[in-house]
Amino acid sequence: MTSKLNALREIEELPDLGITLSDGCRLSARVWRPDNASDDPVPVILEYLPYRKRDGTTARDELTHPYIAKRGYACVRVDMRGNGDSEGLMEDEYTQQELDDAVEVINWLAAQDWCIGKVGMMGISWGGFNSLQVAALQPDPLKAIITLCSTVDRYADDIHYKGGCLLNENLGWGATMWCFSSRAPDPALVGDKWRDMWLNRLENEPFLTSKWLRHQARDTYWEHGSVCEDYSSIKTATLAISGWGDSYINAVPALVENISAPVKGINGPWIHKYPHFAIPGPRIGFLQEALRWWDRWLKDIPTGVEDDPDYRAYLMDGIAPERIYDHRPGRWIAEDKGATAHLPVETHHLTDTGLGPDGPLTATVSTPQHCGMEAGEYGAFFGGPELPGDQRFDDALSCCFEGPVLDQDLDIVGAPRIRLTLSANTPQAQIAVRLNHILPDGSSSRITYGVLNLTHRDSHSDPQPLPVGESVEAVLDLDHIAYRVPKGHRLRVAISTSYWPLIWPSPEQTTLQLQKGEIDLPLRPSGQNDEWIFPPAESDPPWKTTTLHEGSNIRRTEIDQASGHISLIIEDDFGKVQDDIHGLISGGIARETWVIHPDDPLSARGNCHWTDEMQRSEIKLRTETRCQMWADRDHFYLAAQLFAYENDIVVYERDVEDQIPRHQI
Repeated sequence: MTSKLNALREIEELPDLGITLSDGCRLSARVWRPDNASDDPVPVILEYLPYRKRDGTTARDELTHPYIAKRGYACVRVDMRGNGDSEGLMEDEYTQQELDDAVEVINWLAAQDWCIGKVGMMGISWGGFNSLQVAALQPDPLKAIITLCSTVDRYADDIHYKGGCLLNENLGWGATMWCFSSRAPDPALVGDKWRDMWLNRLENEPFLTSKWLRHQARDTYWEHGSVCEDYSSIKTATLAISGWGDSYINAVPALVENISAPVKGINGPWIHKYPHFAIPGPRIGFLQEALRWWDRWLKDIPTGVEDDPDYRAYLMDGIAPERIYDHRPGRWIAEDKGATAHLPVETHHLTDTGLGPDGPLTATVSTPQHCGMEAGEYGAFFGGPELPGDQRFDDALSCCFEGPVLDQDLDIVGAPRIRLTLSANTPQAQIAVRLNHILPDGSSSRITYGVLNLTHRDSHSDPQPLPVGESVEAVLDLDHIAYRVPKGHRLRVAISTSYWPLIWPSPEQTTLQLQKGEIDLPLRPSGQNDEWIFPPAESDPPWKTTTLHEGSNIRRTEIDQASGHISLIIEDDFGKVQDDIHGLISGGIARETWVIHPDDPLSARGNCHWTDEMQRSEIKLRTETRCQMWADRDHFYLAAQLFAYENDIVVYERDVEDQIPRHQI
């Protein structure tokens, strides 16, 4: 490189750079790079996703990639095989084909005359997952990654299963991907073959919920792509980031504490978004932090990132619960060595008189099936009223253990662990544990939570029925958190046998007898000042669009007074916009309804309906997917429909029906 280090450079944008793989499949890449990169080459930052660079991730791409490119990098946003404007078909998430393609793309990029031969990989969610997975394959040009909102364990910590319980997000996300990945490419980029590509996708796009539901235990299917199987395989410098409003928070401390390559972790207050534009605030200068990372590992500039604390976390002040926050008060804390495993724990016992010193416990837990309606989304993503609400409603349906009024602030930093001795009256049962903050006015904020399928109490790979009426021990780690409970407030542990609609219910109503219980709280000495200061958020100018239809978010609960069924109804309308540069119109709506009767776990039913639209000149396309799920004692049942419209005429339709045996779930 001959340019002054990180001096701002003029850039060019390539909307459709073709990368042809060894099997002939052409992937489409959008590229931002210095306009003289062929004469003065730069490192490459790859983001590799199925989420459509032309009309899917455009809003965040515009804020992010040009900013980095102007500072001496080529940012390459690739549509994966079978998605967006790329050829081929996608069979599943994180397949070996996907990862092999990524390695081939990295090697191709490193060989271009506008690249110095060094590549970084960055992404959030899917892109965060495959950044870790590709790093574990150790392609030589890949020197560093930034993984956001990702996981190290695809079974235990993704959208499919949690604690061996079936997450309802498994159905919701299957519906999402069926609609999203079966959409057409942009005719303006791929030309006359757009329609054949679209019909081929419609015919072959799998309804992935069926596949995921066939792997109800942690088998080799989930081991693939789970980097926790061999942390030592990651040799690249790794920066891991997530937010307390997201579901993917546990990977950050896990990576910090388990990989030997240079690694740093950041957990902020955010939902499932990049932290330079996420809510709730405070946002941080993520792009400046990313540049420090890239400059050190791709340009060999001594930025000092090696000397940063291993783990930085936003310690949130405990406040009244809200479904959505613009800002969370708190402060940044920093751990120089490791994440939270070294912090001391304080043990509180569950007793007949509450939460405190050891004492007798003879509690019964048998909750109505609709307990969990205040859980919020599994991972807040769309920016609507998705965060956990006031827990008093769910607390009233649960078995609760309340502690005394605190005589000083309590800073909980890490993953609380609860240990229980219990017996059940059924061979299958599940348990949900919430650690709540009780304010003086009685409102209840969820600090963190965990769930466990009790047939998985000893193993996620070999679940075993509960011995009815016999005592068993169960250990459950709640999700990581950094949260201050103020002096004068209380703690509450709430335990339930249902957590709908976050997890699918056990096949029959269960009664648990609690005989012993204790919870270990990882605590950190309280301070009043920030221990780390991030720069303020910066970005490039936002995506230039004309709004044709404003978006909106709906979340409401309904009770059928005749039948007694309770429904949670969700609608996220993403609006409709037209790109001011190339003119493509895009929009979509996601709808979910979750129905259950308080007295009947077999009444549970999930319904999802996705609509995605795109329009280019006289071509108006729409994809609709609908799916339903229900169960009896022995089987899960799925029914799904896919419809594709060209200028409001149906050009393709497909029905899917499936019956899948239940295995200890």
